[in-house]
Amino acid sequence: MMVSAVAKAAHPPLSPLDKGVPGTISNVAIDTVADQRWSLLREDIPLPAAVIKQDALRHNREWMKSFLGDSGVALAPHGKTTMCPALFDMQLDDGAWAITVATGHQLQVARAFGYSRIFFANQLIGKSAIDYVTRELANDPAFEFFCLVDDLSNVEALASAARAAELGRPMKVLVELGYVGGRTGCRTVEQAIIVARAVHASGTLALAGIEGFEGLIRGPSNAETLAQVESLLGSMVELAERCASQQLFAEGTVLLSAGGSSFFDVVATRLSAARLGRETRILLRSGCYITHDSVLYVRAMDAMRERNSTLADSHGGLEPALEVWAYVQSRPEVEKAIIGFGKRDISYDDLPVALSWYRPDGGMTVPQPVPAGHVVTRLNDQHCHLSLPASSPLRVGDLIGFGISHPCLTFDKWRVIHLVDPSYRVTGSIRTYF
Repeated sequence: MMVSAVAKAAHPPLSPLDKGVPGTISNVAIDTVADQRWSLLREDIPLPAAVIKQDALRHNREWMKSFLGDSGVALAPHGKTTMCPALFDMQLDDGAWAITVATGHQLQVARAFGYSRIFFANQLIGKSAIDYVTRELANDPAFEFFCLVDDLSNVEALASAARAAELGRPMKVLVELGYVGGRTGCRTVEQAIIVARAVHASGTLALAGIEGFEGLIRGPSNAETLAQVESLLGSMVELAERCASQQLFAEGTVLLSAGGSSFFDVVATRLSAARLGRETRILLRSGCYITHDSVLYVRAMDAMRERNSTLADSHGGLEPALEVWAYVQSRPEVEKAIIGFGKRDISYDDLPVALSWYRPDGGMTVPQPVPAGHVVTRLNDQHCHLSLPASSPLRVGDLIGFGISHPCLTFDKWRVIHLVDPSYRVTGSIRTYF
């Protein structure tokens, strides 16, 4: 079972040292933020500020719960997306089986907040990280840890460390299968079998399953991308079945894990076809679903709609929940505005999109959609270049909200993100730990 993160660590209070927090406060405990009755539209918080629309957040949580229930697979959401224990807790409340991390720092944060089942989606490399894990395993019998291996030298390093630590239980690892030109992972099933045999023979490691990551596969078309994804997943199934037939897996449920935020439906279907003759858990690791976005994962959902429109459109589909709001800083040209945010505040592998605008004391009761023709053309550190029609109503001092692309690279720019209701009243705040 997952021990609730009722916290070994405590969230620091909000203060003027936090971006997006009023400079007029001293310290505000994070569980009393709603009592402050801040409103973004009333300009109670300084801009730029990142906000999460709580209704969209709730909708996305329910969407994923429905998918998991229908497909019968499990979820270990990737913590690197948000690095936010408050959101981790929501995901665990929704039935997540574990939390995924990928670096030593992310692991330390997860442990500091009391999470006891952690999937480390990487090889555990280096003395500091290995010593930390073996110490945690030795000191906490309830701690369940899973990591990846794709290299014989790493297998030996982990086995030696576990042996020296006299853990009294094996360290659980999954063999990672990759693909040529990809990121990590054994490049062929034959290489992976050799690594799996080394794990089995180590005496101090336990082969808990097979892992892969398909999220970076890109072909010249959606159809060819899908074919390459299915090829990798098919190879994972072959590897798992060969490991099972050679009795290389340790006792207990075998994990078959893949599934970023783009192809989790395909992963659920393809990996469920594995026939291992024993209990198997299909474990997805999507993290971005919880806030979705306005660009990158919209494209991913469009691709899903081509292959599985019923799922993509079920319950209305996923909704963008994360926005960055800023002021119109300058209108120096008839067809150009400068907005007061930039690369320090928002992801920029795809440029953000202007969604809504609001004029304080302008007689508006709610934000209005940004008219067509308003396009972000580039970002500086702290300025956004917005091309717009000469007829645009925007003027200096207006508030404008932007949809983001790739939540992972927006979350990491904020220590504090506000939760807001449909009227953009702040109902709470959450902390990140990047």
